[in-house]
Amino acid sequence: MIDVRVLPDREAVGVAAADLIDAAVIDRSERVLGLATGSSPGPAYAELIRRHGQDPASPYRSSHAFLLDEYVGLPPDHPERYARVIRREFTEAMGIDAGMVHGPDPDAPDLERACRAYDAAITASGGVGVQILGIGTDGHIAFNAPGTPFSEGTHVARLSSSTRRDNARFFDGDPERVPASAVSQGIATILRARALVVVAMGEAKAEIVARLLSSDPTEELPASALHLHSDVTLVLDRSAARRVS
Repeated sequence: MIDVRVLPDREAVGVAAADLIDAAVIDRSERVLGLATGSSPGPAYAELIRRHGQDPASPYRSSHAFLLDEYVGLPPDHPERYARVIRREFTEAMGIDAGMVHGPDPDAPDLERACRAYDAAITASGGVGVQILGIGTDGHIAFNAPGTPFSEGTHVARLSSSTRRDNARFFDGDPERVPASAVSQGIATILRARALVVVAMGEAKAEIVARLLSSDPTEELPASALHLHSDVTLVLDRSAARRVS
């Protein structure tokens, strides 16, 4: 069952999500983080930086982090390459060494082999202890679009037109500049994390949040796979929760 928490605003959502991540890292001594990019995790990252960024004894500094996904086709120095985004927005300020931050390799000559290697690396680390997620307006998690099998591991995903439109805000508003594919953790990979913290904010997420909470697990709604996990917390602001009964 998904634990739903509704907070008054963006800042309160960040505090609540940071509390859940701290509970995993500090209270349960998890040392492998699953990190998402995009707008949803931003308030939680800001709150964690506020709490721990200047602490040389922070347990986050000895933690590994695995990214959910990475665009295919962007040059390594592109500012929207997710490996660069996560360093800029979170891990550098938290004092997590770059060598402890791992992402799928979108430049590998054999992408299918790189996908298998990424899943193997997550397993070898002991598995993700706490994974932070957003949810797309079409119900995608990571870049798992509607119709993605729940059994899928890390794979090369084609980005839907709606996802490219949603992400155009990071590319000067032009969906055509958003890469057409990405290497993404699959739903099976995500569900192996021991705890999931899902963040949704804003009016635009209200409909998909309501669909998620009323749906049985179905591959036509990728986020509905969250119902199959035993430790999921969905953190919402009032706007995203407005259609939740």
